[in-house]
Amino acid sequence: MTSWFASPGEVRTRLGEVGYLTDERAATSVFLAGALGKPLLAEGPAGVGKTQLAKSVAEVTGAGLIRLQCYEGLDEARALYEWNYKKQLLRIQASGEQDWARTHEDIFSEEFLLERPLLAALRRREPTVLLIDETDKADVEVEGLLLEILSDYQVTIPELGTMRAVRKPYVVLTSNATRELSEALKRRCLYLHLDYPTPERERDIVLARVPGIEEGLAEQLARTVATLRGLELKKSPSIAETVDWAHTLIALGRDTLDEATVAATLGVVLKHVSDQERAAKELGLPAVTG
Repeated sequence: MTSWFASPGEVRTRLGEVGYLTDERAATSVFLAGALGKPLLAEGPAGVGKTQLAKSVAEVTGAGLIRLQCYEGLDEARALYEWNYKKQLLRIQASGEQDWARTHEDIFSEEFLLERPLLAALRRREPTVLLIDETDKADVEVEGLLLEILSDYQVTIPELGTMRAVRKPYVVLTSNATRELSEALKRRCLYLHLDYPTPERERDIVLARVPGIEEGLAEQLARTVATLRGLELKKSPSIAETVDWAHTLIALGRDTLDEATVAATLGVVLKHVSDQERAAKELGLPAVTG
């Protein structure tokens, strides 16, 4: 079994080196997912760093990252594997009147198999982080597909037999909790709930990920974003958008977040005009005009 991390403390240190700051609870979950070989289900609102967690684990461990982006209508062919039908058809045409049984066996061989993310992750020999992103957006049928894979790290392809993981991937599933995932899927996972950070932690995130920013400006940014998240918005600012806002201020040469600067750059963190109008009203900024 791959040794991903030696301890929760190592998780915090190594993830911190790439600008991903964790608390003890999250670090312990990340450590145990690797130590126990169990998938980690990270759930919480959009923009709290769930996807970035998987990316950061891959970065600090030197593992390859394979991502399955879930969406409504995702099926087995897009998630697991499918056959190269065009290539199969060409082989059939080229075979002419030859023995059909032999041709049929030939076209359902490795040569014609198209790996999709789940199968690719199982068959990689190198350390791999498998990110199953926004699992709650997929149909419930996809959860059934995941159950076999996450239980035994194997999958059965009728024409080729059972394929077992060459090397167990480190699996991270994310969910924005737009629907409840099945209990069967949850039982196979360790669970980690992630929420928006405190202003103090978000300040530290900005300082870690935005070279050259002054601590006072990072503090202003974090507290302003926390205020925005307290409003009834259609879409609250994500951590990544806070970092983008910091980069924006650096690019503009601003060293303070005054009202004029907030008004001019609000579109970096709020992407709906109704949210901008509400923020302008609540923060006493000039009204948003078209």
